[in-house]
Amino acid sequence: LFAIFAFATCGGYSGGLRLSVDCANKSESDFNIDIAFAYPFRLHEVNFDVPTCEGKRREKLSLIGDFSSSAEFFVTIAVFAFLYSLAATVVYIFFQNKYRENNRGPLIDFIVTVVFSFLWLVSSSAWAKGLSDVKIATDPDEVLLLMSACKQQSNKCLPVRSPVMSSLNTSVVFGYLNFILWAGNIWFVFKETGWHSSGQRHAPETMEKQPSGYNQGGYNQDSYGPAGGYNQPGSYGQVGEYGQSQSYSQSGPTSFANQI
Repeated sequence: LFAIFAFATCGGYSGGLRLSVDCANKSESDFNIDIAFAYPFRLHEVNFDVPTCEGKRREKLSLIGDFSSSAEFFVTIAVFAFLYSLAATVVYIFFQNKYRENNRGPLIDFIVTVVFSFLWLVSSSAWAKGLSDVKIATDPDEVLLLMSACKQQSNKCLPVRSPVMSSLNTSVVFGYLNFILWAGNIWFVFKETGWHSSGQRHAPETMEKQPSGYNQGGYNQDSYGPAGGYNQPGSYGQVGEYGQSQSYSQSGPTSFANQI
């Protein structure tokens, strides 16, 4: 719909202006000089006759400028965008399986959407500049400067009606709206390609934690006694001062004292 509005408001335009030349000799005056122009705005081909205020002789003039390139470029992009949108809608509805097969459909759709977004921006900017030049070239005050009769102070040249450019202004607005629409659609088509989901995959899980308890150096902590000394089996025998055989264990100083 936005593409239709864009090329319809530009490609279907026709307008005109009206001028009046009041000669010193009233019989030579012409108060209704109509100049009509239309798309594609090849203004240099728009001819019109005006009085010279020198007898019955009239001069043939034409508007200045050729702005067909920017206007036709804009309309062409709008027409192709409309046709592609129509074809894409049919594919989305009736050929969804073919569209998603091998991810080829979303990839092509993504590339075309990016290209059209760029072309909408370029064509709209070019047509906005072309429209500005069209307004200057069709300004009644500028056209009056082309007439030799208006260079004489005895003659009065006045603009009667200026061209209405509202539809052309609307075409430029719709051009930029189409750019915004297509540029915003890039995100949604990008998600269809699958690149969006692949970029959000979770990172691999971290390595499992090592066990907190482990043996080191070939010995077990259980070999240590609760008091931090070695608990070795057996006891050493000693002969006391009174000739009695005494023994003690190295398990701790308390047992040694008791034996004594």
